[in-house]
Amino acid sequence: MGRKILAVDDDPKVLKIIGHSLTREGFEVIPASSGKEALAKTKEIYPDLVLLDLMMPEMDGFDTLQKLKEFSNVPVIILSARNDEADKVAGFRMGVDDYQVKPFSPVELALRVKAVLRRADNTKSGGPDQKVLQFDQLIIDHSKRLVQNRGRNIEITPKEFQLLWLLASHPNQVFTKAHLLDRIWETTYQGDDNTVNVHIRRLREKIEDIPSKPRYVKTVWGTGYKFVD
Repeated sequence: MGRKILAVDDDPKVLKIIGHSLTREGFEVIPASSGKEALAKTKEIYPDLVLLDLMMPEMDGFDTLQKLKEFSNVPVIILSARNDEADKVAGFRMGVDDYQVKPFSPVELALRVKAVLRRADNTKSGGPDQKVLQFDQLIIDHSKRLVQNRGRNIEITPKEFQLLWLLASHPNQVFTKAHLLDRIWETTYQGDDNTVNVHIRRLREKIEDIPSKPRYVKTVWGTGYKFVD
């Protein structure tokens, strides 16, 4: 399949139109019918682009966008039935990449998606927002979801990658277990501390030369963990 597009809309008809038109262009379209579902799927499948409806119940598009930007820099195109300048300004100030008014031409939408992806690719290839981190021989590639150490590809689960990326993209910043639970697992239940501990241990076994004496992922006793640059 082609690049992954997460389509977020509470209208099944709109999702069907998006799915049909973009699939014909070679994209893999993953539907989501709510903001909550969109956030969960973004963390699960790592889409290349998000099409986000503004007018949704419970969590609207702006609230969803705000939470999305807390953990992802995925390109976003807003879909809205409102051709309102204030909405457009608010969206662009929050970091959206384009704004498509409904009803839309499937052909135009596909062209907008391709244009935004091209801009994102150009940025990744050498701009300040490059999504490849390197620490000596440890390489973490966000766009490819790839981790290498000493030239060897490392098999890593989605949650392990999320955890590693969060820590490594904020070097020397201490994260409490509660913060990690909230950011990665969207829970604050303290009884889940062991979930963090297990994932940290597995991560060390995969990226550290000597897991019992970690070089990168350090324990800050009584507080949490940090990634040392």
